[in-house]
Amino acid sequence: MTEKDPADLELIRKTTRELARKFDLEYWRQKDTKHEYPWEFVKAFADGGWLGAMIPEEYGGIGLGLVESAVMLHEIGYSGAGASGASAIHFYIFPPGPIIRHGSEEMKREFLPKIAKGELLMAFGVTEPSAGVDTSRITTRAVKQEGGWVINGQKVWITNAQNAQKILLLARTSPRTDEKPMDGMTLFFTDLDRERITVREIEKLGRSAVDSNELFIDNLEVRDDEVVGEVGKGFSYLLDGLNPERIVVSMEQIGLGRAALDEAVKYANSRVVFDRPIGKNQAVAHPLADSWMRLQAAEQIAMKAAQMYDAEQPCGPEANAAKFLGSEAGFQACDRAMQTLGGYSYAKEYYVERFWRESRLLKVAPISQEMVLNYVSTKILGLPKSY
Repeated sequence: MTEKDPADLELIRKTTRELARKFDLEYWRQKDTKHEYPWEFVKAFADGGWLGAMIPEEYGGIGLGLVESAVMLHEIGYSGAGASGASAIHFYIFPPGPIIRHGSEEMKREFLPKIAKGELLMAFGVTEPSAGVDTSRITTRAVKQEGGWVINGQKVWITNAQNAQKILLLARTSPRTDEKPMDGMTLFFTDLDRERITVREIEKLGRSAVDSNELFIDNLEVRDDEVVGEVGKGFSYLLDGLNPERIVVSMEQIGLGRAALDEAVKYANSRVVFDRPIGKNQAVAHPLADSWMRLQAAEQIAMKAAQMYDAEQPCGPEANAAKFLGSEAGFQACDRAMQTLGGYSYAKEYYVERFWRESRLLKVAPISQEMVLNYVSTKILGLPKSY
């Protein structure tokens, strides 16, 4: 496995850090409060060429790997942009993966340059209300007709659907079987046609600047040339997006945890109670020190997983471990920041309450901590399946 040049990674870290920090904590507080999509932030990264980080140069991107993208997304999280800023950017990073690796040449040449420039926003339509994490049981169906397909079904927790022009949509094209439950699903990259797809936004706890939605799909017609790869192999192609997603959300969560830790340390040094800064108290200092170490450790496994992905090595165990450890360490750091600030942690002007709300999401999405433990128990340790 080839190591990336540390000097190159440091340059990427420095450049993206400076860019992300042009948008301060008050900018993100306002976006969160007003539920406004951070278009200015996205444009800044588009102008810098960063939206095409993982898109090959021949299709208008800059041809970097997941390692470099993970560093960038960590810096976005660490800037205080948190999940709102990171989500607005990472949907240009991992959802195009199946198109890059399995899409037709015509599909790649038409759409990847537009994604890289920020001219095309896409949604990622996989999750369904009745299936949850058991993707094999999705009920959205695509029925073959001359020259294409007709799709009907429902999706939930779909990011960007308020504004997206295209959707990468998973549907069943043949019935599920117990022998091969993941076969028979197909990926379509098609227009998010609002005459055939009803989009209903979900009000939620955090990440309020970036929308989440229910989709109701009614006789959506798609063409044969909008199939990504081969019919029936869509789930295997999804892995080109799902493992990177788990890795980058881990790095985003680690960055967010570090942002919270910085705020907590600043407060612990300046807040004086009983004639002494509260940071002198071990009950305050030790949890923060513990979080620093846990964030450091989580970053190591996330970066290892990213290196394995870039080397086209199987990285499922490492990607899942990264997601679990990053989510735990990040949320714990945010929770400890809340405890350090005490009553002021509830005041929006101190910002950590937003960090806490956004970090809580990553313990249940894009996959729950419990499902990661199930994966490790059965796939790695060989223990009997519990479900």
